[in-house]
Amino acid sequence: MTADTSAAAPRQRLRTEDDPDAHLRTNPIKIGIGIVGMIAVIWGLANLFLAFGYYPEWFGNKFVIGILAIVAGVGGAALLFYFLNMFVEGLPRRLSEGVIPYAFILPGLLLVGLMLIYPTFQTINYSFANADSTAYVGLQNYKTIFGSSEFWQSIVNNILWLLIVPALVVAFGVIVAVLADKLSATGEKVAKSMVFLPMAISAVGASAIWLLVYAYNNPGQPQTGLLNAIWTGLGGDPQTWLAIDTLKLNSILLMVILIWLQAGFAMVLLSSAIKGVPEDTVEAARIDGAGEFQIFWQVIIPQIKGTIITVFVTVFITVLKVFDIVYVTTNGAYGTNVIANLFFNKLFAASEAGQATAIVVVLLIAVIPLIWYQVKHFRDEEAGR
Repeated sequence: MTADTSAAAPRQRLRTEDDPDAHLRTNPIKIGIGIVGMIAVIWGLANLFLAFGYYPEWFGNKFVIGILAIVAGVGGAALLFYFLNMFVEGLPRRLSEGVIPYAFILPGLLLVGLMLIYPTFQTINYSFANADSTAYVGLQNYKTIFGSSEFWQSIVNNILWLLIVPALVVAFGVIVAVLADKLSATGEKVAKSMVFLPMAISAVGASAIWLLVYAYNNPGQPQTGLLNAIWTGLGGDPQTWLAIDTLKLNSILLMVILIWLQAGFAMVLLSSAIKGVPEDTVEAARIDGAGEFQIFWQVIIPQIKGTIITVFVTVFITVLKVFDIVYVTTNGAYGTNVIANLFFNKLFAASEAGQATAIVVVLLIAVIPLIWYQVKHFRDEEAGR
């Protein structure tokens, strides 16, 4: 048996030497099956998901549609990559080895292009069209929104949100992370869990909760709203808090909701960064006579600067797109409107698709520098490691 095996090897090498172009040959059967298989999978998935939308009654109920969507999505992706792999294997070996990384990245890139890039350019295109996107009107939509006092009020409110919310979220995150680190192991877990808990609540749910806090009842009636209960307990009259626009009080009260939601996110990341600060640098500062406050500002903060910037930029982008909280609580009334809510009302309430998309384009332009800065910051951090 050993002799036969050893004898087969020279014969195999001889055949390869006799046919030096064997590695250049294609396998038409694999290529054909791969192409046909990919087309069949894409066609089948496209028709199935269209059927979910147009003929939901075929499937009985939404639960069945959900299960089928998961099975078809996961199974379809596996089949697509299976046939894609078969197609690549059918190519000449040298070409196959060069193509295979791009082949497996390509479906993801196509999906990103379909879901993100194409809608972006289509939105920019529609921003130059009329209310129902049937004819181009040039820059008229931009002239209209920039000449609207409501638009500029929304811009001012967004700027106010951007100045207050990210800074306070980071500040609360740092404070909670530092103080929780001083507790016992059990106390730290409990404290962090309580602060992080609002992250499990949607912005809509959080808004509904805080509407109860800001609730108003007529004078003489029991005040079910926590804030009015405290205020009347101190001798004041009950207030419609979300209607008070003096010094933008109602907008600030709405910001409290987002700060409450995001503080846990900031606390988790900043706490991890603080725990990563080398203990020997802290001990060296103590030996040099630095107090805890000096250690915090001069030793810990500089070493977690990268994480602080990351959290700040992330929250900044979230705030720039804030919508749910304003929509659920005031829907932009009493001078609380923001850009995203203005877009929603223009599109769905006023049926002004052109102006709505123009507003979105303005928001997109505002977000791009922040995303660029965040990407640059991540790259600089990676380069510094």
